Amino acid sequence: MKDYIISGIQQIGIGVENFSEAWTYYIDVFGMDVKILEDNTVAERMLPYTGNQPQKRRAAIVINMQGGSGFEVWQYSERKPQKATFEIAFGDLGVLVAKMKSRNVQQTYNLFSHNPQVHILGGLNKTLDGNDTFFVQDPFGNLFQIVQDTTLFRDEHRLTGGPVGAIVGCSDIDKTLPMYQDILGYDKVIADQTGNFDDIKALPSGDCTFRRVLLTHSKPRVGGFSQLLGTSYIELVQILNKTPKKIYEGRYWGDPGFIQICFDVNRMDVLKAHCEQHGYPFTVDSHANQHNFDMGEASGRFTYIEDPDGTLIEFVETHKIPILKKLGIYLHLKKRNPEKPINKRLLGLLRFMRTKPNNE
Repeated sequence: MKDYIISGIQQIGIGVENFSEAWTYYIDVFGMDVKILEDNTVAERMLPYTGNQPQKRRAAIVINMQGGSGFEVWQYSERKPQKATFEIAFGDLGVLVAKMKSRNVQQTYNLFSHNPQVHILGGLNKTLDGNDTFFVQDPFGNLFQIVQDTTLFRDEHRLTGGPVGAIVGCSDIDKTLPMYQDILGYDKVIADQTGNFDDIKALPSGDCTFRRVLLTHSKPRVGGFSQLLGTSYIELVQILNKTPKKIYEGRYWGDPGFIQICFDVNRMDVLKAHCEQHGYPFTVDSHANQHNFDMGEASGRFTYIEDPDGTLIEFVETHKIPILKKLGIYLHLKKRNPEKPINKRLLGLLRFMRTKPNNE
């Protein structure tokens, strides 16, 4: 059998305390207004990360049609979400920042500077590879880095698209790097720098000394959703003059914050064998009972691994999603060529699922 396929980052999970309030904010600020699916059932397969108890939740995967990955907005329904008991510092262990694409960072900075909803941390600076960038913090404490990316899946005359990567805190980059390179395919090192950095000084503990490694993939991703998801980046950071804390220590998956980075994949069994060979066995596998996992109108298979610091990496093999739900049009993926991108006009129909919370 051929090697497994990673088509890109499918979504970044965000645990929230108020689903409607959070998603409305992400629509207003980042244009994440197309709902791929929503589910209001019980999470029964994540027991290792939910106190060994099934937990009812409300979750939705939402995207911006200009391209990039999505958000999985996630809220416990019958359990009070537990926030971190400490201020999360840049360099703590876990997903620290979602990188958001912008066709023009300078113009986005000017626009956000006049938007009372947006809290900018610091000013306009340069990324490790020399492009314009700045950071914003949402009302719930989550950090987002605006980065330059001029590619468009569909031009909707917006400045921003969806996420194009993440910043992940590590205790030892040299120990963590092989997993992101050998399993996730981020084999190209754009930058590897150590010191103090102007672009992060306004972030909590951002004035400390760090090693930062910016990664991408040397070859374009292939697969059904590859044109929508686009190129992505992982930045690994290690704080050198302070002991980092684990962001989710003593808390559950789904509690407030960035809960996982999820990759769209194909040939999951091949991926499973590869992960086991490299010492990263699946910690969760929805296919253990040989049945599809259904999430609202979509179905497929999901699995999880952990990086060396316990940061959760999700893999999703999509079998079915709605394309035009009102007309009963669904996309079935199991029998198509897994390496071939889905027709852009067909995926473009997703725009007709543009909606807002509680607007069914």
